[in-house]
Amino acid sequence: MKALHITAFGAEAALAELPAPIPGPGQVVVDVVAAAANPLDLKIASGVMSGFFPVALPYVLGTDFSGRIASPGPGWQVGDPVIGRLDPVDGGAFAEQIVLDAAQLVPAPAHLGLETAAGLPTAAATAWQALVEVADVHSGQTVLVHAAAGGVGSFAVQIAKLLGARVVATASGSGVAIAEKLGADEVLDYRKTDFASRLRGVDVVLDTVGGEVGTRSRQVLKPGGLLVTTPAPADGAAFVFHASDAARLAKVADLDLEVLVDRTCPLADGARALSFLAEGRARGKILLRVA
Repeated sequence: MKALHITAFGAEAALAELPAPIPGPGQVVVDVVAAAANPLDLKIASGVMSGFFPVALPYVLGTDFSGRIASPGPGWQVGDPVIGRLDPVDGGAFAEQIVLDAAQLVPAPAHLGLETAAGLPTAAATAWQALVEVADVHSGQTVLVHAAAGGVGSFAVQIAKLLGARVVATASGSGVAIAEKLGADEVLDYRKTDFASRLRGVDVVLDTVGGEVGTRSRQVLKPGGLLVTTPAPADGAAFVFHASDAARLAKVADLDLEVLVDRTCPLADGARALSFLAEGRARGKILLRVA
């Protein structure tokens, strides 16, 4: 099978022919339709995350995927459309086939095309974890979502609205219209407006940017408000470190969420797609079309 792998940390990902996976007890083989590129893929490929995710080289990149069952297993039949998230230590989503425990899979949402559904697992489930499990966002609250046209941010806007919150978002350029379309009640172009001077009394801030943005976000919180951050731990903030969880992903898949896709590239162009992701300009998800 074809797969996109690295043979050394810091090396460019390359397409290779690898043996097809063989399932063990309780496992299934999935024919991958599409996979999503995530910032974590870049960090793992660079080697900066080796202390957290001790991957073995050569390493097939990718955690998020959509596809169809190729070999039956507990609860699944051949042809069933599924989505899932692989353990980052194992990787493997940027390949024509993967093998994993049947319990890690979730039925693909019917309201999305199977290719597009690959954009859900990490980004949407991270937004759910941050807003529902950590912040307990509820109706009547005000939530500020930074980078609302990005992967996690675009889902966070939608989930916060579904929870009944008033959503304020930051974005720039074409991202302003995107955030408005996704349901944000107010969108601030951070290149033109200082959110820290404009806002006060916010219940929850979701910071997917980090650094100065997180520091200044504390100024807009009401007493007792919560800053939730995803890039790195920060003093006085709740840090969300996302882990694969099929039960959480199933809840997210049941929501009527739109997957914002910046671009879809063939697997052979995976290295180029990762380079674009590293530039930080993507509006939503970057998908790799496998089948």
